[in-house]
Amino acid sequence: MKFGIFYELQLPRPWQEGGEFQLYQNALDQVELADRLGYDYAWEVEHHFLEEYSHSPSPEVFLAAASQRTKRIRLAHGIMQLTTTHPARCAERIAALDLISKGRVEFGTGESASLTELEPFGVAYDEKRAVWEEGLRAIIPMFRDGGCEHHGKYFDMPLRNVVPKPLQKPHPPLWVACSALETIEMAGRRGLGALAFQFLSADAAHAWVHAYYNAFTKRQQKLADYVTNPNIAIVSYFMCAETDSEARRRADGIPFFQFALRFYGQSATRTRPPPGTVNLWDEYEKWKRANPEGHARALRAG
Repeated sequence: MKFGIFYELQLPRPWQEGGEFQLYQNALDQVELADRLGYDYAWEVEHHFLEEYSHSPSPEVFLAAASQRTKRIRLAHGIMQLTTTHPARCAERIAALDLISKGRVEFGTGESASLTELEPFGVAYDEKRAVWEEGLRAIIPMFRDGGCEHHGKYFDMPLRNVVPKPLQKPHPPLWVACSALETIEMAGRRGLGALAFQFLSADAAHAWVHAYYNAFTKRQQKLADYVTNPNIAIVSYFMCAETDSEARRRADGIPFFQFALRFYGQSATRTRPPPGTVNLWDEYEKWKRANPEGHARALRAG
């Protein structure tokens, strides 16, 4: 078993001058400390326009900065959105980060689960899986020596040599984000590492692991010619303090994370309030007062 840290770069309101600056600097300090303490991974998300929930649109920048302050910890995209970036730009960024980090990149990919993110980039919600699949098919040949071209439904690229090439050969380890049992099975079927970004009970985690490895060993259908990655990463959380009450108070960010995830991850038909008009932390506090038992369960789950 290996251990990592995971960053959304959340910033609940009320916002203060210099808040985002301090958020980034604190996170980089933590990654540097985690490296010294022997943690194995530092995972960084990519999200767009998700106020308060995640102020991390450029994980490659954050991970590049972390690469110069660390020596051993793996620098992991959890994830890079293949739906909102051209495949060549994804391949270029992964290769450049792999070079400056001396081969420590983990290439996690995903679709995005929110219309808030997809719509500004012209991506239809019901086509995001197909866009992700085509994006991964297009990227893999770009890591190899020589030129390649791609002509598909969502991306069209003439023959070019995408440079630089990653240090890890033939490419950094591949992962995909999973938030349900169906996507865990898909990850195993595609031969990709599964980033299970969901809070699970022990019984549910056992079911997910079984579904993943059953698909990986019995129904594997890779999207392209890549090296498989038979691993699962599961998000969990803990809070250490001198007393239980202090630990619960400090752990309030955990149910806020889950609340914000549900807020932005609703169905594609939900009408979004105008930007800047919702104080998500206040909305969370209202939910907490109205649902004390649900809030307590969320804290106990850790």
